[in-house]
Amino acid sequence: MARTYDHPGEQPAKDPIRLLAIRDTPLSLDEVFKAVGDDAAGGTALFVGTVRNHDSGADVDNLGYSCHPTVEAEMRRIAEKVAAEYPVRALAAVHRVGDLAVGDLAVVVAVSCPHRGEAFDACRKLIDDLKHEVPIWKHQRFSDGTEEWVGA
Repeated sequence: MARTYDHPGEQPAKDPIRLLAIRDTPLSLDEVFKAVGDDAAGGTALFVGTVRNHDSGADVDNLGYSCHPTVEAEMRRIAEKVAAEYPVRALAAVHRVGDLAVGDLAVVVAVSCPHRGEAFDACRKLIDDLKHEVPIWKHQRFSDGTEEWVGA
């Protein structure tokens, strides 16, 4: 059977942005995964960012995230850009703010597309652009008593 791309499921969804949020409570993988469910999607890519116990050779005890009041508008701008570039059926992104411990979920993003390659590419673009462009700042506290602010 010849492969055809004229089926409606091969096209981007009309309103693919299903969930964008900043939360001060623990994040849910299930919530994000369910948000991107779509019968026309053959591939779903999910990225989970966790607080690690080290950075640049130093031991991290914990960290805190804070954000600018425009953060959700910036998240939407990036999500719309990704949805315009890829055949996104559904997209979701949730970022945590407040104090987090090592191992806590800091960010969860997911994208579903008709095919796996598109889903991987769109998910990578989404998380990379969120990390570089959204006004969220990380305050790391190290085991040696020093601290550092890192931001977009």
